[in-house]
Amino acid sequence: MKRTMYNTPVLRPIVVALCRVCLRLSGWRLEGKPPVESKYILLALPHTSNWDFPLALMMAFVYRFDMYWMGKDSLFRGWRKPLMRWLGGLPVDRSSSNNVVAQMVEKFNASDRLVVTVSPEGTRAKVDKWKTGFYYIALGADVPIALAFLDYKRKIGGFLSTFHPTGNADEDITAIRECYRGISGKYSHQCTVE
Repeated sequence: MKRTMYNTPVLRPIVVALCRVCLRLSGWRLEGKPPVESKYILLALPHTSNWDFPLALMMAFVYRFDMYWMGKDSLFRGWRKPLMRWLGGLPVDRSSSNNVVAQMVEKFNASDRLVVTVSPEGTRAKVDKWKTGFYYIALGADVPIALAFLDYKRKIGGFLSTFHPTGNADEDITAIRECYRGISGKYSHQCTVE
């Protein structure tokens, strides 16, 4: 991978220290450990607020892993391209959902280390059904799914467990959703797992 905010010399140790202080001062604690695998999908749930992303970034720095995210390719044009890539963005052409899955499987296959964060809700609003692209990316790239969370009620964030897809999407996604039961987003009325 190219230079990002995670691997910029001198910057990382400073940002890690700042993130630790910010989390502590705001009352957030970390729980669990990231997977030992060098490549995985990072499920970020529940996603109900714009604050989820900065909190997740701080936690990624403290846990010391590089967290990448998918963005529509139009975000990566002109002067924004180097900035978005430095922030961990991976451009995808979203003209068809299968295309996004294939693009991400290809990125995983071409990388020695890659952690891509995905919110299966696809929005901060409450949805009844999750988008399943994360599952098919993990299955196609043969990588596990790390179950990460932000529980605003208890002010705890971190990792629940690591899930290995079996190929039975319906059963696996039901099992994953069950792991998140009782975890509250910032706006709990928008949570899809409570």
